[in-house]
Amino acid sequence: MNTGADHSKARIFSVWAPEKKTMTLHLTGPRDAGRDIVMQKDPAGYFHIGVEGVKAGDRYFFTPDKGKRYPDPASHYQPEGVHGPSEIVDHARYAWKDEDWKGLPFADLIFYELHVGTFTPEGTFESMIPRLEELAATGINAIELMPVAQCPGNRNWGYDAVYPYAVQNSYGGPEGLKKLVDACHRCGIAVFLDVVYNHMGAEGNYLPFFGPYFSTTYRTPWGDALNFDGPWSDGVRQYVIGNVLYWAEYYHVDGLRLDAIHEIFDRNAISIWEDLQKAVKTWQEGSGRPLYLVAESDLNSPRVVRSPDQGGYGFDAQWMDDFHHALYVLLDEEGRKHYQDFGRLEQFAKAYTEGFVHTGEYVWFRHRKHGAGSAGINGEKFIVFNQNHDLPGNRPGGERLSVLVDIERLKLAAAAVLLSPYVPLLFMGEEYGEEAPFYFFSDYGDPDIAAGLSEGRKKQFAAFEWEEVPPDSQDEAVFTRSKLQWERRNSGKHRVLLEWHRQLIALRRGEPLLRDLSRDRIRADLLGTAGLAVHRHSTDGSRQLVCLFNFSKEELRAAIPYGGGQGPWTRQLDAGDTLPERVATGETLRLPPWGAGVYTLNL
Repeated sequence: MNTGADHSKARIFSVWAPEKKTMTLHLTGPRDAGRDIVMQKDPAGYFHIGVEGVKAGDRYFFTPDKGKRYPDPASHYQPEGVHGPSEIVDHARYAWKDEDWKGLPFADLIFYELHVGTFTPEGTFESMIPRLEELAATGINAIELMPVAQCPGNRNWGYDAVYPYAVQNSYGGPEGLKKLVDACHRCGIAVFLDVVYNHMGAEGNYLPFFGPYFSTTYRTPWGDALNFDGPWSDGVRQYVIGNVLYWAEYYHVDGLRLDAIHEIFDRNAISIWEDLQKAVKTWQEGSGRPLYLVAESDLNSPRVVRSPDQGGYGFDAQWMDDFHHALYVLLDEEGRKHYQDFGRLEQFAKAYTEGFVHTGEYVWFRHRKHGAGSAGINGEKFIVFNQNHDLPGNRPGGERLSVLVDIERLKLAAAAVLLSPYVPLLFMGEEYGEEAPFYFFSDYGDPDIAAGLSEGRKKQFAAFEWEEVPPDSQDEAVFTRSKLQWERRNSGKHRVLLEWHRQLIALRRGEPLLRDLSRDRIRADLLGTAGLAVHRHSTDGSRQLVCLFNFSKEELRAAIPYGGGQGPWTRQLDAGDTLPERVATGETLRLPPWGAGVYTLNL
């Protein structure tokens, strides 16, 4: 691990390899003429050496036990890819301009998940910067970057990274990411990174040649699990905890989204989550800035977002797949083929008011009972969405929701998410109905790994009973077709949808009852077989709000079932521009097919 700092004119190199007897630092630059330097081992299994005369930009390898040369497991930059030498990065050289940035309250965030390589034609961090003001004008105040740690080749989703500390060279490396974060903060946008600590990729994964990074007990669907509780696991835990703090300290990120934590295994008395939370708390106290941790978990367990002193993992929030599944099947009948455990309107009502839909019921997909109740947990502990990278990416045709349903249902879906008592997330292009597919893509140099990936994808789609065959993820055209067509946002139905998202976000921000994510003053009632009314009220009851949704291709006639005879209710939002401006309690409304509306009442 290169610390990136000078100490008495000597730069310190360090690498963890507890079972190795010797370690050699190999400097590759022309000035060093391939110099080899023997390193010294400490009792914790780390090899160290201070070297004078090296500087930022110099490159190096490590050689364990006089064998082959490998890049640094904690490399900060791999300019020549996963097999090339590591490069020294002097993080102090970057002149940050975000000294006044103190972060944003988590409950106020509007997330926007994106893939750097497909967000712009150039596919770099710096090429994103000109688009930030338009995102901010839409109401987006937090971007979540799909993983940017170094992967094989020039294009990848990022979940096969093999250097967790190194920023992808094809995106612009460390300097590019810092410029992007700086620019985001100037625009009032927080930055989150998606990180992967459950497994590592296959190509360029040289960690086993240094130490016992991987478990001999557990395995994930994507490869060997990291060793968080076996022999020598202390070093692995520090490697991961250090990575979390690294992104905050050197790149000023506001938070991390941890991929698939249900595939992280730890039987220690003090879990990795407790150690991580202690480290993050200490860093926050020292920096004066928040560092939010978000989990992806399919456990349906409230333990994920409970504090460690309550036996929880301590995450600030988690993605809530149940919300998506319950909503999607109401919008697209074809969805019921792939989400057989969903399809009832009362399930979506439960998602709105309680959180998890599956709270101990038998789930056919899993062939067992699944989940526990999350009622009473604050709404800011959950992130909800219509789409994320997985949903189009795991369809053979990479279809977004925008090509599966019409604009009326897209507007209804947006309203359901942005008016919810949770933290909303949009997937890049969703705000204007982007129609370009978002495929899974890769750029492996090892043909055996590429072939294995292709076969694995075919088996995955067969298990979900897709009739289509996914395209070859190694084909560069698959990557190119996944790029956004940004100019579409300014015309036709795309502009209409963009304006609708702006209205929804503005209402969410401006209406106190929608900003309140406590969930203790919310109820949801069915309106016939296809309608839903969601009611919110202030603490003293002086102000009320109702969201009306029609999940049907037929007009819905119903009265607002709240208000206690008081009125009139005042319209705040209407997806179809057909609802009356004012309506009395008990008066019948005609909500158009796939319609949505918002009314408020002051008592």
